[in-house]
Amino acid sequence: MQLLTCLSLMVGVFACTQQEPQTIQANVRISIDEPAKLYNPMIFGGFLEHFGKQIYGGVFEPDNPLSDDNGFRVDVINALRELKTPIIRWPGGCFVDGYHWMNGVGKERQPKDDIRWGVIEPNTFGTHEFVQLCQLLDAEPYICQNGLADVQEMSDWVAYCNATEGRFADMRKENGYPEPLNVKVWSVGNERSGREYIHKVRDGSIAMKEVDSSILATCSGIHGSSRIDPYLFEAAGEHLNYISAHQYWIENFQVHQTPDYLSCILLSEKPESYIKKVVHQIQTAENEGHIRKGKIKIAFDEWNLRSWHHPGFQRSEKVDYNDPEIIKLVKARDKSLDPKIYTLSDALFAASFFNACLRYSEHVIMANIAPLVNQTGPLYVHPEGIVKRTHFHTMALYANELEEWVSSTEISGSKLTDGKDSVSIVDAIATVDKQEENWAISLVNRHPTQHINCKVTMGDKPIQGTYKATILTGESTYSYNDVEHPNRVIPEKINLTFQKGIVNLPPHALVIAHVKENNK
Repeated sequence: MQLLTCLSLMVGVFACTQQEPQTIQANVRISIDEPAKLYNPMIFGGFLEHFGKQIYGGVFEPDNPLSDDNGFRVDVINALRELKTPIIRWPGGCFVDGYHWMNGVGKERQPKDDIRWGVIEPNTFGTHEFVQLCQLLDAEPYICQNGLADVQEMSDWVAYCNATEGRFADMRKENGYPEPLNVKVWSVGNERSGREYIHKVRDGSIAMKEVDSSILATCSGIHGSSRIDPYLFEAAGEHLNYISAHQYWIENFQVHQTPDYLSCILLSEKPESYIKKVVHQIQTAENEGHIRKGKIKIAFDEWNLRSWHHPGFQRSEKVDYNDPEIIKLVKARDKSLDPKIYTLSDALFAASFFNACLRYSEHVIMANIAPLVNQTGPLYVHPEGIVKRTHFHTMALYANELEEWVSSTEISGSKLTDGKDSVSIVDAIATVDKQEENWAISLVNRHPTQHINCKVTMGDKPIQGTYKATILTGESTYSYNDVEHPNRVIPEKINLTFQKGIVNLPPHALVIAHVKENNK
């Protein structure tokens, strides 16, 4: 038997030569006997917080010539449309702990202290601007409530957005919006815990649903190394639709870190472990009778390989904005904007995160990369334009090239190891259309330097033939996009050959192959 071994990428195809058989380093078996599962595209969602340059200088910049008449950056909107962003969470995040929604509606808006992040919030981007942004992107608006506000303030915000009559519907109409905004997803607070908060979740969910029984409610469930308080299920479980999970695997909050590719990629199986942890806690609550089986799903509504940098914050008291130390700390947040941080490690980690969500698609209904724009997000926005970072392209490929149903896959083979840490060299997921005719198979080679021979079978039958595919890779693991070189890392269309199931995957690469049903 001879194998096709890829030597180079040339004019959009893999140039291959015949070589002697080589060791198969990974095996991917796609199940064709088990029914495929319909996954929710809300796993490709985003998050925007009033922090750094996400809102002002990001999606919203009225004085910039690149913005439309309503202040939205046209180039940013067009780029985000490529991601088919299905849902956006807003306004926080930690910002929301000091936010009161009435400051951000109406014509007479006044700037307010943002005590959490130590800046002045102009309030020019509020509820209506957020909903307009979502409408431009055909995205579902998801509002996170101030977890420190009283329940009445929460229910009033729902009424302002969704009611057809009453005091707050009238207020909305007076502000120029006669029709309801139809915000369906609401969270009671952000990253809070304790019995007092759990009672707020219960009472807030009840009050909001009394205003609009069709809304979907979530709350802080688990973030970082915490665990879900079982009392949350007991006291509030019957009123919740989701439980929110947050995790960043490189914590840059106070100390800015830029670990190398291998250190980053060895974290790429952590999301699946985290999801398993959350699923186990939900199932324990189900088994103990605190919630109905299958009632509460997971909203992984803050995730990223890296957290953004905010030394000295967040805070709960007003700061002196002229204090040189405060100015220095706020300026330090721009370290997260450094383009060379966002390499192939970010792109491949994002693929592994989505693969984990897809494997647990019956549990994970939503995921929101944090943030969507600037800081550590996939799209960098500057006054003259945009840069699509490496993980932007991963998100675009997954949103546009996968099919709608996910099949079970088994992955085995060699490990990528550094000391005590290891991950599978190859990660994979297989999706299929409703007719089970067209397959999109995502293959990730995590190895920093080696081509990997991977055998892919559908059932017991090896894939055979040459198929259309898209590859995302770069000259090295440290390749990144910046203003001067925005296309160092971009997807390329190729023809990908499987011979007796074996395909040769380039190092540090994501490949999505489109395989027809007749291979079966």
